[in-house]
Amino acid sequence: MKPSSDIARLIEIMAALRTPGTGCPWDLEQDFASIAPYTVEEAYEVADAIARGDRLDLRDELGDLLLQVVYHARLAEEEGSFAFPDVVEAVTAKMIRRHPHVFGEARDLSPLEVKALWHAIKAQEKAEKAHARAEAGLPEKTRENGVLAGVPQTLPALTRAWKLQAKASAVGFDWNDARLVLDKIREETAEIDEALAAGDTAAIREEIGDLLFVVANLARHIGADPEGCLIAANAKFERRLRGVEDALAARGRSATDATLDEMEALWQAVKLAEKPAAGAD
Repeated sequence: MKPSSDIARLIEIMAALRTPGTGCPWDLEQDFASIAPYTVEEAYEVADAIARGDRLDLRDELGDLLLQVVYHARLAEEEGSFAFPDVVEAVTAKMIRRHPHVFGEARDLSPLEVKALWHAIKAQEKAEKAHARAEAGLPEKTRENGVLAGVPQTLPALTRAWKLQAKASAVGFDWNDARLVLDKIREETAEIDEALAAGDTAAIREEIGDLLFVVANLARHIGADPEGCLIAANAKFERRLRGVEDALAARGRSATDATLDEMEALWQAVKLAEKPAAGAD
């Protein structure tokens, strides 16, 4: 079988994998729920390739992500819900509908006007979708019309916290100064200290969750993505610990036989070496 740049060929391959009797036994066992974690994983791998600036990997990871879309569309087609062309039609219609300043008559809009129009169109779409669900006899989405509507449960926790807080902020439920959020962080750390002193494991977990939630809010107040902040912190930790391991290896040692004091000293040395020289640009 030859590779192809035609999306129709990819759809045919997926259909072949899912054909009973001649398809792949593993693929035939899958359903929406079992494939969903792979879909999330592939989206992260796309983001990772972008962060690394690796365009070759990005090409491949985008292909893997596209395969996930084709996979879910095939599952839906088999149960008679919709097929891949319906997915394409839905997203193209949405993009045209949400960009009347590009494809329609609403021209010469400012960025703020574009944003306001975008939200107005989305609100109209939600109302129309709710009506369509009612007409089809489908159940209403939980809290679809609430302040916090539209924030998926499956988002990474820090990202979801950021989005929940942004939704609340849109109706005025928010601090108006990042330093007030910092005061709240101090309050939460004090409550963790109290829970630790009491030895209350459940309370410790709850207070740690509160702290992470408020830290995400602080990131939002300064216009930073908390997930991105943590990704950068993870990368910095990995880089510095590898520096410690390299320094130990140069001494014929490893982390498993080094003392904590020795590793801490090397950590500080690696950290110091990362700082730009005084007066450097």
